[in-house]
Amino acid sequence: MNSPTRKDAKAPAEAPTETSTRSDIDAFLQKVKNLGPAATATAGKRGRLIFALDATMSRQPTWDTACALQADMFREAAATGGLDIQLVYFRGLSECRASGWVAGSDKLAALMQRIDCRGGHTQIGKVLSHARKEQAQKPVQALVFVGDAMEEGIDNLAHAAGELGLLGVPVFMFQEGADPVAETAYREIARLSRGAYCRFDTGSAQQLAELLRAVAAYAAGGLKALAALSARNAGGARALLAQMKS
Repeated sequence: MNSPTRKDAKAPAEAPTETSTRSDIDAFLQKVKNLGPAATATAGKRGRLIFALDATMSRQPTWDTACALQADMFREAAATGGLDIQLVYFRGLSECRASGWVAGSDKLAALMQRIDCRGGHTQIGKVLSHARKEQAQKPVQALVFVGDAMEEGIDNLAHAAGELGLLGVPVFMFQEGADPVAETAYREIARLSRGAYCRFDTGSAQQLAELLRAVAAYAAGGLKALAALSARNAGGARALLAQMKS
């Protein structure tokens, strides 16, 4: 089991990989296609997507950007049949909270604006456990996580991710920055849950926005909606389709 890594004691990677290129994103989107149709592709049903965020202090510089990007997710979902989103965030030493399910970007934006980032450790395991509980109550089509670190035991996270994969809840892991410990864990969580992984930096908000819109389209309307988004020349949708097919 890998030892947890503290954010305030991170050592820079000796040879960090570059931020995801367009070919990386294309590969990411291709893999999404392999998941098969989302359970929400049934007429008359709304998709459910959990949008989870690391709200520890290292995320403060990009928190406002995250608040803005979720609006794009809702707009895409509205165009493909609707999507209910639940916000989950963690911060501090033990705080991990989940909102109710909301169906409007204004409501989620209001929730996010009341959250401030605080120092603490990652609690990704709690996020994965929460997703499993929500799935037991009513199907969840996807879990999106945006973070920059991993300070937990990888074996426990892998086990939880594998359970979500068996339950049909893909986890889409978006990593900000280039921490190698986080990358290893995020890739494994995505693989075991049959989701996908991609990395971005503070200068690639548009890149992340494309990917989030693509995931929202998939959760709301399945592969048909994702293909339609791709046909509109959306690079994020093309990349998601590519990774899910690989």
